[in-house]
Amino acid sequence: MPNKYFKPHEPFERNPHKYDVGVFIGLKKGYEDNLFIKKLFTLPEPEYADYYQYHLTYFLGEEPRGEQEFFSFVWQIVLRRIRYIEIKDPFNSSHALDMEILEKLLHFQKYLRSIDQWNTQKTLPEIIAGQQEEIRRQQTEIAGLKEDLKAAKKFETQEFINIADGYLLSFLDICLQTQEALLPDNGKELVFSQTQIVWSKMIAKYFREGNNEISLETIRRYFPADKNNPGTKYAKIPPELKLFQLKPAKKRS
Repeated sequence: MPNKYFKPHEPFERNPHKYDVGVFIGLKKGYEDNLFIKKLFTLPEPEYADYYQYHLTYFLGEEPRGEQEFFSFVWQIVLRRIRYIEIKDPFNSSHALDMEILEKLLHFQKYLRSIDQWNTQKTLPEIIAGQQEEIRRQQTEIAGLKEDLKAAKKFETQEFINIADGYLLSFLDICLQTQEALLPDNGKELVFSQTQIVWSKMIAKYFREGNNEISLETIRRYFPADKNNPGTKYAKIPPELKLFQLKPAKKRS
């Protein structure tokens, strides 16, 4: 059966990708598993994920739904090699090298376990234990979210501040003036926000005009991000509705 899983070293290619599998004359049929492992031995552990994904991408180009098949194939290659080393005579002359190779294989197998979506080679107790751990993690996360929601609800209210009917823009003008107000002692802003949308959301959420809801999009037209260059989609408060003037109070003695 010809290789279909790994991106091969093209015959006589002088500048192949460093993850291509094979030798200078190409990839010999039936040796793809050996050469995949051999290439693995040359790579540092941080590159295991890139190496695996490189060949997975190649395989999925031919078999778009074959991710599980590819994983199983690689898993079996690694597992067979681990078992082969484990049953070897520990007193043979290559034992030190075997242990070095085994360590690399076990590290790569650990990476494979981290991306295993199909519980490959896991026993039923292992699967159940994993599911229980995931349930505990989710329960802890849910408990935290409930506490966050409880804290957020403390600031929720069904009551609103009502603006006299027809005077919404007069109120918006006061808000805009407030943004320009400076403290008399140091010249800093009285109030400051990173974005203008905060004002629009606050007014739409907590204020009503004549007991009617206020449209967020309507308010946004009066709060441009750049007041000096607001653009054509923003509107100005009509002069006849600018009923109030915000100015510093005289200093008290």
